[in-house]
This record gives sequence, structure tokens and C-alpha cells, in this order.
Amino acid sequence: MSARSETFRGAPGASEAFGGDLDLDGDTLREECGVFGIYGHPDASAIVALGLHALQHRGQEAAGIVSFDGRVFHSERRMGLVGDSFSDLATIERLKGQTAIGHVRYSTTGETILRNVQPLFAELETGGLSVAHNGNLTNGLLLRRQLVRDGAICQSTSDTEAILHLVARSRHVRIVDRVMDALRQIEGAYALVMMTNKKLIGARDPLGIRPLVLGELDGRYILASETCALDIIGARFVRDVENGEMVVISDEGIESIRFARAQPLRPCIFEYIYFARPDSTVNGKSVYAVRKNIGLELAKESPAEADIVIPVPDSGVPAALGYAQQTGLPYELGIIRNHYVGRTFIQPTQSVRELGVRMKHSANRAAVEGKRIVLVDDSLVRGTTSVKIVRMMREAGAREVHFRIASPPITHPDFYGIDTPEKEKLLAATHDLESMREYIGADSLAFLSIEGLYRAMGEASRDAACPQYTDHCFTGDYPTALTDLAVASPRRMALLAEAD
Repeated sequence: MSARSETFRGAPGASEAFGGDLDLDGDTLREECGVFGIYGHPDASAIVALGLHALQHRGQEAAGIVSFDGRVFHSERRMGLVGDSFSDLATIERLKGQTAIGHVRYSTTGETILRNVQPLFAELETGGLSVAHNGNLTNGLLLRRQLVRDGAICQSTSDTEAILHLVARSRHVRIVDRVMDALRQIEGAYALVMMTNKKLIGARDPLGIRPLVLGELDGRYILASETCALDIIGARFVRDVENGEMVVISDEGIESIRFARAQPLRPCIFEYIYFARPDSTVNGKSVYAVRKNIGLELAKESPAEADIVIPVPDSGVPAALGYAQQTGLPYELGIIRNHYVGRTFIQPTQSVRELGVRMKHSANRAAVEGKRIVLVDDSLVRGTTSVKIVRMMREAGAREVHFRIASPPITHPDFYGIDTPEKEKLLAATHDLESMREYIGADSLAFLSIEGLYRAMGEASRDAACPQYTDHCFTGDYPTALTDLAVASPRRMALLAEAD
């Protein structure tokens, strides 16, 4: 099979998330995506599959791997979880070669269809190019319109495809120069892993909003979204890829190229609050330690007359630990999560759907009954999940429920790869604190302040003139131009329906 005729195998048709709108996970901020790549290792595809397992929390809708065996590119892209598609030997054996890249996806732009599953692949004048992208381009729609107007044929509705077209249309001779040319035309947040016939390329946006790390295993270099993906395969963390840096890995070694002017690093603060795995280190900071510090600061700012502290699993656990340690209140598991509930559980009637939520989360009555409890969660979006949690605690016999949120109120939508609702659907954007408390049914409600969040990050305070982190969901301070918002009356993209 030549690179020109390589086929994309897959089984489209992801199942609905179990529980419908009664699922306690239904109102969380959705993960972005995760990327992983390795150059020159005899077990490249197997290692990428393991790396994607570690990054599964960053996207559960789809996964894909593309490999190169020195002559042919091989691709497997599937809907669903990594373990459902990349755990069998036959699949890995089809992905031949010593260089491979992979991607786990949650759709923030583009529909949930197989054509949008990454890595994307194209045959260019310079040879094959495969791209995996974490983040979101804020000028992706504008670029797409310009490309289509000039005759480009788009096969997906993902903004990542625009990057492939920009590389293909560049007039530079070397692929590295073509990639740099493309990077200088895109805006927004991105961590990219690309694979060519001879190179593995990584790039991080000029502000470093999305994370990307460099690792090493058996003398071979690795690119990954988080350090936890290095840990799972026993790789050594080398360093973070810098903001505005392109890393080029080949048989000649590793080369660092700066494609954007130097400016202060401004990573997404939600990586520390919610997205990254607790055992990861992001930009030199332990995610677990930061989340515990957030709980400490939250307890200092908003203590409660209570008997126990209960985390909302799983993302609220480290912050609840910090809150309990600061207040001296006992830490208890008042909500038990069943990790073995399948995503394809069929619930044909409303009554069965209402019972279904308790299959995934249930109250621990022995810990809750008769107690005044502090519930600690990482964030509050629409508030619908919080309503269910408070109701669950009261039905289990809690005497009082004091809700504490381990982040500031979310008042603005995201355009950099986090799936947030429109502003009018964000509870904190349309309600004051007291009306939010009444809505969720808690006895008291408090959020971490923005200054408390920065203290938890190890900063003396937030620098209003030059913020140390990308925190626009709380402040409305967007770090880049939002070009696509100015595109009037965006024409809906045509969608080709794919059979299940």
C-alpha cells in the first residue's frame, strides 16, 4: 500500500455518553485533546498507544495513530476510547514503522465524525505529512474560507485541516520552512505534533497556552501533551517545549527553531484546575500540589461551620484534601464513583434513565447522614450538575450542604480548545452569588477568588497588566485576537453523513 493509496480504517458511530442529562459528568468542562509522538523506535505504535492511554482524560470521543515504516504511512482512526481500538496486537502490527504519532479527541471545533478524527494525513509535494493538534485556532474559519475560495478541497470540518493546506500551499522548498510559514499564519492556542517521511516535528503556540513536553526513551525522542504519558512508558522528561518554539527531530538529532517573537509564557490556568492529570507536571509545577494549594486557599477564604469535607469525584479530590487539611475537618468519601460503568448502557425509558445516574455516582449514606458537609468541586459551569449533587447529598441525610468551588466564577466562554457554553448559558454570567446558591439548593456557596487562585499557583498576585496565565474564563481577558468572531454570519459547513 503506497502513501497515495493508504486507507483510513475505522468504525464510525460513537455511542452516547451514559446517563443522558442525569449524568453527574454532564456539566463539566470538556477536555481538549491529547497528542503523542515518538521518532525512531522499533515499537513506535505500541508506545504511542500506551501514551494515548495515559492521555485518555483529555478526550474520549475518538483516537487515532499514524505510523511511517520508511516507505508507507499507515493509519488507524477510530471512534471511542483508546482501549477499545488499540489494545489488540493485530491493530498495532498493522501500524508498522519506527516513527508514529497519535491523538485522543474531544471535539471543540468540527463534528463528531470519523473524518475529523486525527491525526490527519495528506500527500504533499514534499511527501506525506500527518498532523495531530491540541487546541483551537481563533482564525481557523477565516483561513478555511480563504482556502476554499482559492480552490482547496476540505475533507473534514476540523480547523486542523487548515494547517495541512497552509503547509501544502507554502512556496518554500524545505518542509521545515513550509511548516514555519503555516505557523506564522495561524492564531489561537495549539500544541502540534507532525510527522513527515524523515522528521517528527512539535510546535507550541506563541503564548504556550496549550502544553507540550519533550521526553526520551532508549535514546529516542518523544513529544507528548503531558508528563504522565512519559511516566507510563518509563520515559525521561527532558523539558517543556517553549512557547513559540518548533522542535524538529530527525536522524541528525534534535533542532530547536523559534518561529514567533519571544514573549512571556501564558499557559492555560485550567490545565492546573481541571484538565491535566494530577500526576503530571505542567510548566514545572506539580498539578497535584497546585490543586491541594487551591483547596488550602479556598479554606482560608471561605471556611464553613461543618462536620466533614467531601470531594466531588474525581476532579475535586486534591482540592478537598487541601481544604480539609487547612480547616482540620475530617476528609470523607461521601460520593462513591463506579469506574466500571460502560458508556453504552441502554436506558430506553425515562424512569430507567433516572435510575441510571446512581450506577455511576452514589451517595455514601454512612458518611453523610446527619452531617453538615462541605462539598468541594473544581468548577461550576451551567450549575445543573451541582443541583444533582446537592440533591443527592440531602437525600442521603446530610443536615447542611455547603458548596465550595475550587476556581473563580466562570463568566466568559473559551475559544482556545475548551468546550464551554455560550456566555448566556454560564450560570455565573447570568446570576449573582445568592441566586446561584438558591438555584443549586445549597446552604452556602463560595468560589475561590482570582487572587486566591494566583496565590495557589505560587504567585504573589495577578499581574493585571501582563497576566501570568490565560484566565479569560474568569476575567474576560483574552490573550489573542478572536478573529473568527468578527466573521459575519458564518455559513454552515457542509457535512457528509457517514454510515455507522
